[in-house]
Amino acid sequence: MAKSIGDLVMEFFKKHPNEDLPHGPVVDWVEEQYLKLYGRKPRDTWRQIRKFHQEGKLIKVRKGIYRFDPDYVKEIELFDFPPDVKEKIFKRDNYQCVVCGRGRQDGIEICTDHIKPKDKGGTNTIDNGQTLCMEHNLMKKNYSQTEAGKRYFIKMYKQAVANNDKRMISFCKCVFECYDKHGVNSHIPRPNSKEE
Repeated sequence: MAKSIGDLVMEFFKKHPNEDLPHGPVVDWVEEQYLKLYGRKPRDTWRQIRKFHQEGKLIKVRKGIYRFDPDYVKEIELFDFPPDVKEKIFKRDNYQCVVCGRGRQDGIEICTDHIKPKDKGGTNTIDNGQTLCMEHNLMKKNYSQTEAGKRYFIKMYKQAVANNDKRMISFCKCVFECYDKHGVNSHIPRPNSKEE
């Protein structure tokens, strides 16, 4: 079975529970394992460590030092998708990001995302979950849903222009008109009108 950067990071920490580990040796070990599996070095392993800290899966002891405490993680995971639900979401989405189509088969880290955020009443159910790659998951977290949506449509529009897909170009233009009509996210410029 394919292993992602995240799988390898957690494998290392789980082999060393309750130890204060500098991120350097973790990164070195993950890179060595990833190279054996895929014939290339992984990108930004340290970001995955930081992400796991932000998700509550690792404790940051001090700068560059992290600890995996299984008891602490069990408490945090109550607020995340249960493993069986996460697997069903991945399977439904073919283990691919619903935005860009990249996934584990490409060596890309994927994660389950709450469509409606937990802090706004979102549940840990299959119908409230979607598969996103790390890039699009971070984009969604950094922008509101409407901002992320507009950026996705801009990307889709540019691909449609490159493919001369008139139907999709027309569809995207309608979406942009809707953003304009309602004054939503006007700080994000729509594609250059010369492309239209």
